[in-house]
Amino acid sequence: MSFLRPRVRQRLDAMVARLAELTAQSADPALIAQQEKFARMQRELGQLTPIVERYRKLQALSAQIEEDEAMLDGGDRELAELARSELPELRERAVAESDELIDSLLAGEGDASRNCIVEIRAGTGGEEAALFAKDLVTVYQRLAARRGWTFSPLDSTPTEQGGFKDVVFQLEGENVFHEMQFESGGHRVQRVPETEARGRVHTSAATVAVLPEAEEVEVSINPNDLRIDTYRSSGAGGQHVNKTDSAVRITHLPTGTVVTCQEERSQIKNRAKAMTMLRSRIYEQQRRTVEAARAAERKEQVGTGDRSDRIRTYNFPQDRLTDHRINRNFALAQILEGRLEPVIEELLRDRRERAIEAL
Repeated sequence: MSFLRPRVRQRLDAMVARLAELTAQSADPALIAQQEKFARMQRELGQLTPIVERYRKLQALSAQIEEDEAMLDGGDRELAELARSELPELRERAVAESDELIDSLLAGEGDASRNCIVEIRAGTGGEEAALFAKDLVTVYQRLAARRGWTFSPLDSTPTEQGGFKDVVFQLEGENVFHEMQFESGGHRVQRVPETEARGRVHTSAATVAVLPEAEEVEVSINPNDLRIDTYRSSGAGGQHVNKTDSAVRITHLPTGTVVTCQEERSQIKNRAKAMTMLRSRIYEQQRRTVEAARAAERKEQVGTGDRSDRIRTYNFPQDRLTDHRINRNFALAQILEGRLEPVIEELLRDRRERAIEAL
């Protein structure tokens, strides 16, 4: 099939075989009784099915093109003219289908379809960095509203001037991680702080971590490995603050991972959200280990610390956002309104080309 590279076809053929295997297994009553394994299998089926269906559609188009090309050399002039008139449109459709198929294939790789947990921490720059962290939260809130995603606060440490030392929230919706994954890394801002009397430009920073949300069946956590502490909420909350021990801190003893949640008035809800955060952090640790091994094989640092030094600069005096990974500039005013789509599209295009080579 000339519309796809050989390695891509090999991957897709393997997916067709895997789908057939899973479809046969799903009818096994003994497997259905194994809830965790069955849930994982159903998830994989859900990822494979639309990709395989699109592949079969492209195969049908390719077969039709081959038939029309054969007619061109046949003895029937009328059929040859009909084929000649049909081929340009068929080839155009096949190219479009192959592009969409590759996009579906890449989107189906790994964690693209998952919801995510976003953690933002103020870096160098003191209070100005904390205010910048708050601005980033606002950008993502506006993006979520534009994309129809659900934005749910999980934990935060506010500052006296209204910024955040750190803040954690959850985003739920279609292809959330697929679009948000590029936000992980160091964000630098250059602007004149409100408290700067001389009008000098200051440079501050914040870090963003975007974690794919893990499902309970994917990350097994032994309750005996957890230390759960409750304490009184210290954030905004009116009369509720310091009245009840609703805030929750969970420590995963084997890894030393600590998560907290105090956004809800209910300790039960805070505990549930904290467990979601914990599963996502442990899953992310596992994911990074796998990605580091893959990166070593293809001599790229995908999803490692090398990417988090500085990915973007927000230059307020020049109304410019620069994404250093693709060396492109964007209008900062639009970005601050949550219009991140142009940046995301460029990053997806860049990732797409590299990912095709990696297939």
